[in-house]
Amino acid sequence: MKNILLFSALISAASSAFAYDKEALMQAYFGVVMIQGYNQEGGLAYGSGVVVGENKVITNCHVLRATKQPWVARGQDTYAITSVKADTWNDLCLAVTENLALKPVKLGKSMDLKRGEEVAGIGHSNGTPAPLTSTGYVNGLYAGSNHGVTANVIRTNAKFRMGASGSGLFDMNGQLVGINTFKTAGTLGSIHFAMPVEWIDVLEKQIEITVFPIKGKALWEEDEDKKPFYMQAAVPESRGDWVKLMQVAEKWTKAEPNSPDAWFALAVSEENLADIDTATQHYLKSASLDTQNMDVLIKLGELAKVRGDKAELNRVHAAIANIDPDIGQQYQQFVDCTSDC
Repeated sequence: MKNILLFSALISAASSAFAYDKEALMQAYFGVVMIQGYNQEGGLAYGSGVVVGENKVITNCHVLRATKQPWVARGQDTYAITSVKADTWNDLCLAVTENLALKPVKLGKSMDLKRGEEVAGIGHSNGTPAPLTSTGYVNGLYAGSNHGVTANVIRTNAKFRMGASGSGLFDMNGQLVGINTFKTAGTLGSIHFAMPVEWIDVLEKQIEITVFPIKGKALWEEDEDKKPFYMQAAVPESRGDWVKLMQVAEKWTKAEPNSPDAWFALAVSEENLADIDTATQHYLKSASLDTQNMDVLIKLGELAKVRGDKAELNRVHAAIANIDPDIGQQYQQFVDCTSDC
């Protein structure tokens, strides 16, 4: 166990050393705003948004379902939202206001992201007046098409809390790559999802809505068995319900046999149910479908270390070093470490 924890720590340390653009991230920080309004009970409803154009703020539609008169706020300054272009199913709303004296953030692409890449979530978690920043890593990328625009729904461990729905997920160059939208909660921690920035272009083509509150169900509110498999798998994973995760993953691998994420989820469930041999086979299957997946390689390395399989450790080492030489160098310490480390 100590060896496994050491390896995980080494990987985290290497990943945190990646370069980032401090000035660009600061500019992104100043492009994040609050969305506010009074609900039917007279209480203040709030969420987050990101300035993406002149007088244009992207947010989640569910943020706008609680109030008839929403506005954008930055500090003591407020700007009435005059209209919205909505894609309620994907939970993205483009709010339009007037005289918004804030610069738009730079837009990136979810399709340019890689699993394991560091990202930063910036939003008004818990309704704080100033945005809060939470860093983490991309844990999954799920391609989808929206009116012909292909992009990745992003799974991360960059935490966001109530009030940060509609906040920005940025790469380390300060480019907006996603809009933090929903999460699952469980005893093993939360799993966070962001909708892709590319789908803002789809919103521009929608009809203008001037009547609030916004209405319409989002995909993450769908019946559990009708959700995409990556969403179905997230709930039991976060709760440590390995039997349920196996059931979902088995259906997922049959429906999408070329999905590395499906095989990875199945292997995770099997490993936690102590079926190590089968888990190893399915980790290898996942790795064959995505040779750049560091999460799979880490798992294979951990299991090889437990078995004392030096040949497999060396193979995993070569694969990791091929993806990132710096992490590969750190991994060598894990390979060489004895049980006393």
